[in-house]
Order: sequence, then C-alpha cells, then structure tokens
Amino acid sequence: MTKNTKKLLDIDNLKVSFFTPAGEVKAVNGVSFSLNQGEVMGIVGESGSGKSVSSYAIMRLISPPGKIIGGTITFDGKNLLELDEKEMQSIRGNEISMIFQDPMTSLNPVFKIGNQLMEAIMKHQKVSKKEAREKAIEMLSLVGIPSPEKRLDQYPHEFSGGMRQRAMIAMALSCNPKLLIADEPTTALDVTIQAQILELIKELKNKINMSVILITHDLGIISDICDKVIVMYAGRIVEQASINDIFYKPKHPYTWGLLKSIPKLNADKYEKLVPIEGSPVDLLNPPAGCPFAPRCSHCMKICLTENPPYFEASGDHKAACWLLHKDAQKAEKVQEEGAGVK
Repeated sequence: MTKNTKKLLDIDNLKVSFFTPAGEVKAVNGVSFSLNQGEVMGIVGESGSGKSVSSYAIMRLISPPGKIIGGTITFDGKNLLELDEKEMQSIRGNEISMIFQDPMTSLNPVFKIGNQLMEAIMKHQKVSKKEAREKAIEMLSLVGIPSPEKRLDQYPHEFSGGMRQRAMIAMALSCNPKLLIADEPTTALDVTIQAQILELIKELKNKINMSVILITHDLGIISDICDKVIVMYAGRIVEQASINDIFYKPKHPYTWGLLKSIPKLNADKYEKLVPIEGSPVDLLNPPAGCPFAPRCSHCMKICLTENPPYFEASGDHKAACWLLHKDAQKAEKVQEEGAGVK
C-alpha cells in the first residue's frame, strides 16, 4: 500500500437524488470516503448500487432530473460543489479525468481520434496545434496503440473495442491528472484485453503518482491493483476496508455474497458458484431497515425496521451491519463464517 498520506479527495455525506414523475430515487444516500495521493480505490457493487452516480457527482456531471442535494466533495483543498461551471471546466479533464463506461458512445463518431485528443490538450495546456498533435501521438504510443501517427487520423469505428478503450485512457491521461476515475474500464472486453488495460492503468499510475478510483461490479479484477475497497449497495456504502481485509476478513453479508460468486482457481472441478438470492431493492420504495435485509440469510428482526450504523471492525475497516453489534446473537459465529470466504 502507498505510504503517501496526503489527502487528495474527501467526500462527506454525499447525497444524489433523481426526481422522477414516480417519486424521488435516492441513488446515493450519505456516502463518505477519502482518498490519498497515489492510492487506488475500488468501488464495487451490482448495477444500481450508486457506483457510477458517485463518480459523476465528483465530476459535477449529474444532469436533470438528477441533483446533488447534500454533502461536500473536497478535492485538493477545494469544495467542488462551491465552484462555478467555469472553474469546474478547468478541473474537469485536467486535474480530474474519467474513463467512461462505453468508449464507443463516449467518443464522437464524426470526429477523428486525433481531433478529440488534441481538443483536451489544447484547452487545458495552452499549447499550439502542432504541439498538441505531438502530445496526442505520444499518448497513443504510451497506451500501446501501434502506428500512432496513422491512427490519429482515423475515426472511432476504425478502432477495435480494446483500442477504443486505450484511446479513452490516452485522452484521460493527456493532461497528467491528479485523479483518474475509471468507470467499468474493462466492460465488454475479452479477458486478455481486460488484463492489459488493468496493467496499463497500474503502470501509468506508478509513473505519475496519480490517484485512481476503479469502479466495477467484479471484485476479481481489482484484487491486484487496489489499496482499499468500498462495497456499495442501494446507494450506501455497506463495507469499507483495505483490499486484504475485504478478501480475507469481510464483515458484511453482501460482501460475502460477492466473494462466493467469484470463480476460484483452487475449486473442485464441479463446484457451483453461489448466487445472491433475490432482487435489488426498489429505490423508489426503499425498506425501513437495512436495504439488504430481504436478501440476507442472516437477517434479524432489527434489520427489517432500523438501518444499521457503521461499526468499526478494526482500524479503517467498517461495515454497516447489525451482526457487528455487541449484542447481536451468534455474531461471532457468523463473522467467522464470513472471514473464511476466499
């Protein structure tokens, strides 16, 4: 884990809601976490858990009917929610960059790759068109795209899926950001390209000492790149810990379920994966108690009526689960069962 302790990002009680004709959807409901310079944080959870909405909030890219209704986002000493749009434009793409989920829809199909790369460089670095082109060629070469001079003059549809993702990474890193947000950077890519993309992010992170937020639904792909992990469910953080504690000492039943659904190299030949039973909670009509209670095999009476606070397991490891309460029956037995999951 990185030894640098300078805090780069601090999010406190962030709340984002979408106001639809059917009612208010609390997509992010009281999320708090911090990230140090040079650290890599993974945000894990199934679709609809609030992972991507949290990242869009950091970038101030929440569009109507969505709205940030509470909390603070402090980046490098500045509260981003207090900045006007012009000030945010100087940060967005420059100090904070983002790799969006689908490179085919994120890249403009009617503009050449070079034009899209050069636009960001010229806006933030105040260089000439010639210098921006040279920088764009350098970035395409850095992310492993062959013949970058030729590729610069091609359109997105002429790139493969992996190359488009690399082009998005080149665009995100072109201004040497302090923070890179990677939203499902390996979605729809084959496993070989997935491994290459993750290795590329790791290498570039080490070169320029940037912080990284890696958003994914798969705990497996972050095991060798992240320093710490946040597990989200129904717009809330249900567990937050170092990568080792998440894998070897998990405390929340939802984290146990995610870990049990990962294929294991040392498993028996015919061992089946264990799915998490039930469906995600309806955020239009959330339950009164713990949102995971309807799907939890360890659900207690209090879980149905009261949302659990965060309990500290050890150090920076905390989880929102009533099983960690000192008076919870059989808590020790259940925690030992969870800790045995690998």
